[in-house]
Amino acid sequence: MNRFILISSIVLLLSQSIFANEQTEEENNQSRFESLSKLTQVIGTVEKYYVDDIKLQEIVDKALKGLMQELDAHSTYLDKKSSKEMSIQTQGEFGGLGITVGMRDGALTVISPIDDTPAYKAGVKAGDIILKIDDNSTLNMTLDEAVSLMRGKAKTPIVLTVVREGENKPIKIDIIRDIIKIQSVFSKTIENEDLLYVRVSSFDRKVTTNLKKAIKNNSKTKGIILDLRNNPGGLLTQAIGVVDLFVDEGVIVSQKGRNSAEEEKFNATIAETMTDVPVVVLVNGGSASASEIVSGALQDHKRAVVIGEETFGKGSVQAILPITQDRSENIKITIAKYYLPSGRTIQAKGITPDVISHEGEVVSEKNAEFKLKEADLKKHLEVELNKENGVKKDKEEKENKKTLTEEDISKDNQLNTAIGILKSLIIMK
Repeated sequence: MNRFILISSIVLLLSQSIFANEQTEEENNQSRFESLSKLTQVIGTVEKYYVDDIKLQEIVDKALKGLMQELDAHSTYLDKKSSKEMSIQTQGEFGGLGITVGMRDGALTVISPIDDTPAYKAGVKAGDIILKIDDNSTLNMTLDEAVSLMRGKAKTPIVLTVVREGENKPIKIDIIRDIIKIQSVFSKTIENEDLLYVRVSSFDRKVTTNLKKAIKNNSKTKGIILDLRNNPGGLLTQAIGVVDLFVDEGVIVSQKGRNSAEEEKFNATIAETMTDVPVVVLVNGGSASASEIVSGALQDHKRAVVIGEETFGKGSVQAILPITQDRSENIKITIAKYYLPSGRTIQAKGITPDVISHEGEVVSEKNAEFKLKEADLKKHLEVELNKENGVKKDKEEKENKKTLTEEDISKDNQLNTAIGILKSLIIMK
């Protein structure tokens, strides 16, 4: 009898559970149907009553743009024109200004100008807020609309009106568009020092390979300065590859999507590690995405000292997914967030440097020219000069584009700080 009651209870519980699940599923389906009906109703109402005659396709496109824009600053709907422009951009050569922009608190903001591009040469700076593109106000303008306006044929003019911190009024910047070709990696030695300076301006497909060459060609260097300032990011695989050159084991970065249990981790391997010399990394407010992964991972692994200013804070992953069979229209949607080896996130927080150093010229000693030295005394002892030392090499070294001179360093306070700290690390090692 007891057994019969137990079995009956189990059957009853199972029946209630199945009924509850069916009821929940039915309610979810009803809710989905009501939501879709509401959307259809709004589209139909706009098509029928709006003051201007708008075709259904245009209404749907506007609805899609609004939806993606409301998700986050990096998700967007790419119509046929935008999808084509995206394709051109990924091929690595296009007419434009050479800046990376994003939406920050609803304002169109320069993340960073790219080295040696029209925007960089014209004086556009990271953190500039763009008020106007020519005569077009950026208020309520989408990111893609802004990018479309700024891109154009080479040798055509454009005027950006920007607001800059520390300036009392908006600044107008005249720029001539050009074909954007980016040299993503270049390296230099430092005058009178056994140090290697490597600048990475963006993470394209050849960054890891070119960085390997730079390290290999300067195998006797005692320390490396990795400059990621105003680097807007790029390919995740390249960021992982760069960290792997300096770290021999452990997690480099992980990413988590909607389901936090589905975590994808990327690990360092000893086979790819090239050097164990001390490293410092330079960052600023224009360092974003992949450059934040590199600087943050090296910081977490205690493999580098990070110097400069707090970074931009873009720690999300976007994927481009087709919404038409011919792939002529797509959506770019955020699918995951990056996490550093320590578990911290980059998103909206950025990387805080180990040593804060602001941009500008190096502070020099006041009235140094009025101070007397031994050589200034009337009867100072003469030193026997080596004939080679008597030859001035200033001109020759300035013409050598592969060397950073003392004059170059004196104009860059952050670089000067990096050199001082790197020399200290070498002594400690």
